[in-house]
Amino acid sequence: MSDDLTKKPLDTTRVNVSESWELDHWSKKFGVTKERLKEAVKAVGTSADAVEKYLRK
Repeated sequence: MSDDLTKKPLDTTRVNVSESWELDHWSKKFGVTKERLKEAVKAVGTSADAVEKYLRK
């Protein structure tokens, strides 16, 4: 069974890079590669606001 690509995170305040569909969602939302998103989460944690600010630098 394939993943439902229309899924959206239930908690939109936290970036979860453990689930592939959430990784897809957040990388598209922020317009970055999955690797760049993972780097941002590693640097600032899972707060969506903090990740967004980090990626805007």
